[in-house]
Amino acid sequence: MRWRHLDRSLLLWLLAAGVLVALVANPIARLLWTSVQGAGGLTLDNYVTAFSRWRYVEALGNSLILGLSVGVLCAVFGVPMAWAVSRTDMPGKSLVWIAVLGTFIVPNYLSAVAWILLAGPNAGWLNRSWTALTGAAAGPFNIYSMPGLVLVVAASSFPYMFVFTRSALDLISSEMEDAATTLGAGLWRTTLRVTLPLTLPAILAAFIVAFLEAIAIFGAPALIALPGRFQVVTTMLWQFFEFPPKVEVAAAYAMPLLAITVLLFWLQQRIIARKGYIALTGKGGERRMVRLGRWRWVVLGYCLFVTSLSFFLPMLVVLQAAFAKAWGRGFSLDNLTLHNLRFVLVDQPLTRAATVHTFVYGGVSAMLALVLALAIAYIVRRGLVPYGRALSYVAMAPFVIPGIVLAIGFYASYTSPPLVLYGTAWILILAFTTRFLPIAYANSDAALRSINPELEDAVRILGGGRLLALRRVVGPLLKRGLAGAFILVFIPATRELSSAIFLCTAGTQVLAVLLFDKSDEGNFEYLSAIGLILVLGTVAMVLAGFRLVGRDFMLRRTAT
Repeated sequence: MRWRHLDRSLLLWLLAAGVLVALVANPIARLLWTSVQGAGGLTLDNYVTAFSRWRYVEALGNSLILGLSVGVLCAVFGVPMAWAVSRTDMPGKSLVWIAVLGTFIVPNYLSAVAWILLAGPNAGWLNRSWTALTGAAAGPFNIYSMPGLVLVVAASSFPYMFVFTRSALDLISSEMEDAATTLGAGLWRTTLRVTLPLTLPAILAAFIVAFLEAIAIFGAPALIALPGRFQVVTTMLWQFFEFPPKVEVAAAYAMPLLAITVLLFWLQQRIIARKGYIALTGKGGERRMVRLGRWRWVVLGYCLFVTSLSFFLPMLVVLQAAFAKAWGRGFSLDNLTLHNLRFVLVDQPLTRAATVHTFVYGGVSAMLALVLALAIAYIVRRGLVPYGRALSYVAMAPFVIPGIVLAIGFYASYTSPPLVLYGTAWILILAFTTRFLPIAYANSDAALRSINPELEDAVRILGGGRLLALRRVVGPLLKRGLAGAFILVFIPATRELSSAIFLCTAGTQVLAVLLFDKSDEGNFEYLSAIGLILVLGTVAMVLAGFRLVGRDFMLRRTAT
């Protein structure tokens, strides 16, 4: 008799919880287990192998140097820009805002390709311009170096610093600045001693995000560090998978990356939790723009300089190369051609298949992540299963797992019975689903919080079940928010490289992996055409997001 009173949808909620645990917990558990596996059983030999050679340890040190340097440079780039856009009468704010959004859209490995065209030691545009102007035998720029890698990664990652800092600045009223001015402080002293210190928790949180992004990415280091003959953790992990693959050693070598990420994510959460330190006067305080006078053109020049490094210059050279017969011949009408795009989209079966795979896998992954995230958020918000709140931590756990570490976990989990998925599309789809599940969950949870449960109770009082209430009441109310969440998962899924490079095979290649593979050939015209397709697909989805959800939906949700 007790079973008659149970909600018939309970089995569905339990199934969703089981799928979540399997997707997230299984790869990480298998990763940990694999790291201590040896021929004779459990062993620590894999850790000894992973950290007994100097070049392995040096790669770890290089990653830490890269992360710290990128964090500092992101602060140098992003904090002044955020202050200029949020607090001053600087002209051209819309242009700066568009460039920051454009930086979010361009994948870091495409930025690396662009900077190779710009600052390659011999043929790069900047070096060629330098030699033409000065008559020097060689240019001063070498992108294949640690400073070059730091610049490329920081130019791609500084929008985190910009968004976090601007969000904090938007909460600060002008009352404390007015008090400082009354006491005789000038503009720059007030900014440095009053305004920016109030945003310190946001700046530190953004520094940590930039640091984690730098040590976990694979694309830009693979394109710049490997030709430069130095290694970072992610490129070393990739080399462990060269034939024959050393999966156990790779799993052990990935542990410090996972540990550092978890530690810094915990620290970031502690910092973000101190929001009261950011906005002492609350949202209601009046906020007046600082008048810069003649300095406003200097500040605009700085913002345009940074956005030129991150967006305008890279996209200019990508466009030039994508539509050029030979990119080195420069800008001229007789050098223009549509052959590269036609070859990539029509003539080349491998590229055509990779294009289809990219958008199909991204779309299916986004849909699966959204359905699972919505189910878990509903379980947590409505208290449908015992200990349901713990599921929210599981759903957000992939946020602290670098993509390359997650990929190794999936490889260890699904290359042997009972479930062999390696070589199929499903291992990529499930990896992308897991990787970007936190984005879908955060947005689904926020959307559900805005709906009063009494609306569902009314349906149930009238005889409808919980599933009917979801279909007829909750679903229509969530349509707009879920559309934005779908786009926010779809976009990174279509350009994900760190996971795909380990899990794809010849029959399941995506554009990101194809672009990386083609980089060895040095055909930058085709590389740029492939990258341009990715960017145009992303722009189309962003424009759809603008229409469905509103302007700046990507940047607002990144800040939250």
